[in-house]
Amino acid sequence: QVQLVESGGGLVQAGGSLRLSCAASGRAFSSAVMAWFRQAPGKEREFVAALRWSYGFPYYSDAVKGRFTIARGSAENTVTLQMHSLKPEDTALYYCAASSVDSWIVTSLQPYAYWGQGTQVTVSS
Repeated sequence: QVQLVESGGGLVQAGGSLRLSCAASGRAFSSAVMAWFRQAPGKEREFVAALRWSYGFPYYSDAVKGRFTIARGSAENTVTLQMHSLKPEDTALYYCAASSVDSWIVTSLQPYAYWGQGTQVTVSS
């Protein structure tokens, strides 16, 4: 069984920074794609950023491009999301997602078989 555990959420003022981390564990699990999604109250879950292990090329939504950076963590099967210049509209529950199969459709929910429980990010104005 694969588990994803997120950490690093919290409360920050607008313009501040936060760093989220996600660690995937499970027997014989090897990440091919890891990503971050977020869901604000009353809204659908939306894509934030993704990283394909085989290419190392990051993908970002237009809403976060230039402010957020996704990167592989120092440990195996981990990913981080560095968030700068945070805005109140970034407030959401942030989910880590992972797939053991590579896919170029990284912005969709469908490729990801594994999801974390989410970590709350709240940005005050």
